[in-house]
Amino acid sequence: MRTDKCFREGVLLVLLLLLPALKAWPQKAGISTNLLEYINMGTLNAEASYSFSRYWTVNAGVRYNPFHIKMQGKEVNNRQQSYYAGVRYWPWYAYSGWWVGGKARYQEYNAGGLLSRRTDEGDRFGLGFSAGYAYMLGKHVNLDFGLGVWGGYDKYVSYSCPTCGGTTDAGARFFVLPDEVLVAITYVF
Repeated sequence: MRTDKCFREGVLLVLLLLLPALKAWPQKAGISTNLLEYINMGTLNAEASYSFSRYWTVNAGVRYNPFHIKMQGKEVNNRQQSYYAGVRYWPWYAYSGWWVGGKARYQEYNAGGLLSRRTDEGDRFGLGFSAGYAYMLGKHVNLDFGLGVWGGYDKYVSYSCPTCGGTTDAGARFFVLPDEVLVAITYVF
């Protein structure tokens, strides 16, 4: 009977000692959207993330743009569907302050017509690196800033114009491209 009471008191003591740590523990999940992607011909995007420790989050996201635009009689495309998954390291706490991250990404794209009539389409696979800063606007809302690059393998076909279908080049190549310029709103749960 005495050991039962000691056990309960010990558990209560441990919980009381952990209470301040639980209060300081970062919020566990977030959803975000990059506002600058909407300027990129209306590219829809979303990212979900989950904090599995004080310093690390896993994230997965999607970008989707089915739109093409006619400008001054020319058709302009920047269509894509892109999927990625990765991790971020936060030196202070998850969802606050500076971060660095890496990810694996796949993109199916059709882009061209803006600077010249040439249009490229294809599939890209690669790895990316990014870094940024999360500014806490409130208890649940962050404004995130960041930059990233990615590189990998691109299997492509080039056309002489967006609608004519005349193939000028096809093949595979390695690439390094900007991945993201990030100005995102994040809701943290």
